Amino acid sequence: MLTRREIVAAAGLALIAERARAQGGYSDRPIRILVGYPAGGGVDIVARLFAEPMKATLGQSIIVENRAGASAMIAAGAVAKSPPDGLTLLMAASGEVAINQHLYREKMSYDPLRELAPVALVGIVPCVVVVAAQTPVRTAAELIAYARANRGKLSFSSSGIGNPQQLAGELMNSMAGTDVLHVPYRGSAPAVTDVATGAVTMSFSSLAAALPLMQDGRLRAVAVTSRERMPQLPDVAPLSEGAPGLANYELLNWFAMFGTAGTPPEIVNRLNGIVNTALKDPAIASKLLPQGIVPKPMNVAEFKAFVASETGKFGRIVEQADIKLNN
Repeated sequence: MLTRREIVAAAGLALIAERARAQGGYSDRPIRILVGYPAGGGVDIVARLFAEPMKATLGQSIIVENRAGASAMIAAGAVAKSPPDGLTLLMAASGEVAINQHLYREKMSYDPLRELAPVALVGIVPCVVVVAAQTPVRTAAELIAYARANRGKLSFSSSGIGNPQQLAGELMNSMAGTDVLHVPYRGSAPAVTDVATGAVTMSFSSLAAALPLMQDGRLRAVAVTSRERMPQLPDVAPLSEGAPGLANYELLNWFAMFGTAGTPPEIVNRLNGIVNTALKDPAIASKLLPQGIVPKPMNVAEFKAFVASETGKFGRIVEQADIKLNN
């Protein structure tokens, strides 16, 4: 039998726990993070990584659920149609939030800008421009000069039509006046392997995909598509330094958390704070960097503006390059 003092103490602890949850706007039900990609991929790794600080801070069960398929739109659509209570979240890449709407249009079952609530940016994922080791190109400036001198003769690979890697190459062509042919592959591994063998001239690749071939000397990184150098590749200059016309060049993939539109601001802000605090943890950063992710904390307003800007940019590139999907 509990004593009166023990009953009062237990009630007090329960009240404290309930108030803590209320501060975050949550009930005590589990939180699900949906991922539109298979387990083990970059977005899945990020979702599971951030599930830990969420669990520790909120004191609730966090379940990562993979719903792969339809270019990650199955998972994104499920979150868009969920109750706006913060219990169903999306860990996403730029595609299902900011690119697919320009490619699929009438086939999308949700409106990302209207039905998803930007919560927190985890980080940017610049493309790394790689060439075969024997290619006479070592810098961004040499890459652009080489492409201009060989108009219509060069090619670049990406992991598929309409992804950020293709858009990065098409933006280079548009801004630098180059004419490098896009060759789409089904996945990053064959896209970079064929650069090493000479089947294509260059690739706009994720660092994670290209790094093994860079480390064994078969590929050389000559540029990155962010405006600043990546901490993982401090000796590799941004492509924006390749020519005066590229001064404003930047094309990024990115990983981020979203909720359902209409989720209470206190929940969105609470989650944003948890993610931003975790990004300052060296242990978290050490796991993001090998994936080619550069941590980029933003508050909710900044991130919302970022998503709108990126969506507009991707749309313009898709239109200018006349990118069409065979579906």
